[in-house]
Amino acid sequence: MVVGGASGIGRAAADRLTAAGHHVVVADVNADAARTAAAEIGGDWLYLDVTDERSVAAGFTALDDVAVVVNCAGLSMPGPIVDLELSAWQTTVDVCLTGTFLVLKHAGRRIVDGGSIVCVASLNGRQPGTGMAAYCAAKAGVLMLVEVAALELAERGVRVNAVSPGLVDTPLTEGISFIPGLREEYLENTPLGRAGTPGDVADTIAFLASPASGWMTGSAIDLNGGAHMRGYPDLLGRIKALADDDG
Repeated sequence: MVVGGASGIGRAAADRLTAAGHHVVVADVNADAARTAAAEIGGDWLYLDVTDERSVAAGFTALDDVAVVVNCAGLSMPGPIVDLELSAWQTTVDVCLTGTFLVLKHAGRRIVDGGSIVCVASLNGRQPGTGMAAYCAAKAGVLMLVEVAALELAERGVRVNAVSPGLVDTPLTEGISFIPGLREEYLENTPLGRAGTPGDVADTIAFLASPASGWMTGSAIDLNGGAHMRGYPDLLGRIKALADDDG
């Protein structure tokens, strides 16, 4: 099962796992996109809302012999802490952190012994950025959840790992193009000098799902072109500069 598999990193992961011989179930809150993706890869689909435990539980109950679970569901609602609406904080945490907990909870109940769970975390799980309080806090929580789940499921041979991407060109990140200089600042802070692609992340997910990573659990792979070794762009500064120019 690929949760959030209808677009972006999740869709690339569904493609890559299908190519590796898995029968993939695309689970997504966007039912139409999930249905289309499943048809294109020859898999199945189901509606799944990671913020609704009944939906998550029903999704896993509907499946038998789940060997690999990938959770790609996520969103970001940026804003400075002093101005951030509680609803924006809660929505981000609900999807990114509580959603990960619910997927781990029900995947852990249904996955076969010796299976693999892969969670998509973020560079922001270890690197702070202005305006990113909710997302940074949620993704840091994901990294610790992965470690706890890895400890608890190890007796069944179930491995739980994470991949932490930096800037990846997906629908989630396309908004940065509307803020002058922001994408350039991301790339200036990335030693390899480019953004990632969904395929880059999907290849790492496929590795973590495969026997090639059979002695890895509780790990998080930094996949960001080296951006974790430098600084994070000043999102709020860029937004302020844009507002000043418009004003």
